Amino acid sequence: MQTQLAGLPQHLKIDLYWCVEQLKLDHKLSEKDANLILTTSRSREQLTWHPLQWIAYFSVQDISSPETKLTLNRLCQWLAQKAQIDYFVIDPLKADVSLLTQVMSQEFALRNRILAVEVDAEQVVIGTDQPFSLSWQNDLSNTLKHQKLEIVLLNPEQLTRYLHEYYQVSRAVASAQGLGAFKSDKSVEALLQLGDVSNNPDANDQHIVRIVDWILQFAFEQSASDIHLEPRKDMGRVRFRIDGVLHNIYDMPTNILIAVIARIKILGRMNVAEKRKPQDGRLKTRTPKGLETELRLSTLPTAFGEKMVMRIFDPEVLVRSFAQLGFSGQLLETWQQLTGHTHGIILVTGPTGSGKTTTLYSTLKQLATDAVNVCTVEDPIEMLEPSFNQMQINPAIDLGFADGIKALMRQDPDIIMVGEIRDQDTANMAIQAALTGHLVLSTLHTNDAPSSLTRLGDLGVQPFLSAATILGVLAQRLVRTLCPQCKTAVPTDVVLWQKLTQPWNGNVPPMVYEAVGCEHCRHTGYKGRVGLYEMMPLSHDLKRLVGKNASLDQIRQHAYQEGLQPLRLAGAKRIAEGVTSLEEVMRVVPL
Repeated sequence: MQTQLAGLPQHLKIDLYWCVEQLKLDHKLSEKDANLILTTSRSREQLTWHPLQWIAYFSVQDISSPETKLTLNRLCQWLAQKAQIDYFVIDPLKADVSLLTQVMSQEFALRNRILAVEVDAEQVVIGTDQPFSLSWQNDLSNTLKHQKLEIVLLNPEQLTRYLHEYYQVSRAVASAQGLGAFKSDKSVEALLQLGDVSNNPDANDQHIVRIVDWILQFAFEQSASDIHLEPRKDMGRVRFRIDGVLHNIYDMPTNILIAVIARIKILGRMNVAEKRKPQDGRLKTRTPKGLETELRLSTLPTAFGEKMVMRIFDPEVLVRSFAQLGFSGQLLETWQQLTGHTHGIILVTGPTGSGKTTTLYSTLKQLATDAVNVCTVEDPIEMLEPSFNQMQINPAIDLGFADGIKALMRQDPDIIMVGEIRDQDTANMAIQAALTGHLVLSTLHTNDAPSSLTRLGDLGVQPFLSAATILGVLAQRLVRTLCPQCKTAVPTDVVLWQKLTQPWNGNVPPMVYEAVGCEHCRHTGYKGRVGLYEMMPLSHDLKRLVGKNASLDQIRQHAYQEGLQPLRLAGAKRIAEGVTSLEEVMRVVPL
């Protein structure tokens, strides 16, 4: 591999003058912009910047392509081309930090400003922002066994950040490991350590604190909705759920992970000594953007110790506009008509993680004016919102949903939000609230909108009461949206399309988009999520059917005749618009 330019001195360390001259020679930088960059004085911090960072700071025009600016990304691509090496973008979700930091010591990496970015049996890929200064190359090659050494260019900002972050995390894990064995004696098979008198690492130890801080900050950065901490026999696993899909983030020794979980339990005011029973807790913190964020904690005893899941309630995600939720046209009009009623029940239904809470919070936020009293009873309160009166149920003192609704009805409410209708008592109290002149919004776990009507019957609600109070049902799912940078049009798979849209087979679009994957979407092909909705307002005919205790098939058939568009058709519409892919809708929507 050629890593030197002809005529360049060996081990050239590029500086600002060299970069500016080369950009001028390549007709990318004007003389006027070059003088501006060279003569502007820099602050103490800016003096430590890489030359390309300083050039990018001015956001000047690329004269070889007048419509574009010389951004740091474009400058890195230019330098990589100049050095005849690849430009590498670090995806922190795919980096095996513990393996990468074993390639070289932190001192060696910092001294030479290099970082291992990929390691396998065949080769080691080393990233640098000085592609012509390779004095370290021979030393590193001698330490590798049979692996080939490949050099790539890194964005200097990424290099600075991950050079410190990777080694900091690895050092914290190694230091915590050295503090003591912390054997998990609560596993299925207790292991007797003969002659082992070492102490357990303390959950408040600085290394454990540092690991917890890193996990939380990383989760906020990656817009994760859940953090999973899972102990295994030897190595524990940290996983993030991003856009509905789990990603493996870090494998650390189980004893360290148990100490991390203990640290989080302390922060969440949970019982650290109790590891045999599931527990729930809450934690409040701030994201790197400074937003106050709630985390809901849940532990579960497993074969190898306690597993913990942290649900992140980001205020930016929980309260959104109807446009951001994907409400538009007839759907938005119908929803606003339903929520404009003064009394009755509106149900939002779907499986866990389908966005029901976001829909309810966003709707209540629109309804909560100074003229109305909005009260909620939740388990737990998912986000503190100043415009609502929120109440959390507490089974420990026999305060359940039904008791909560009963108490709220004496508080002169206009709108009541019930976190979930789980049993007959809660359902009956919600119906009583609707009959006495309150608007009640709540959630149910069913597959589609018509199923929720029969589900209430299963809970023991009399059909005539359901018919009298329910205004409408909204079923929903979340599908990942295609990355706009890399999605590609392909001919439609007619068989799959017909399977999705039967028996409403209409026009088959000639082309649809599919996921490809690029650096913008972490090579998943998807970025963000959007809702699919099935809106079923209850007409007089439907209410009559429900009151007669009609079967689910009869209710569903009549709803379809009245124009109910099932989730599948909502998905097909999004596919035809190029928002998502056929495979993604087939994965999420019930067929």
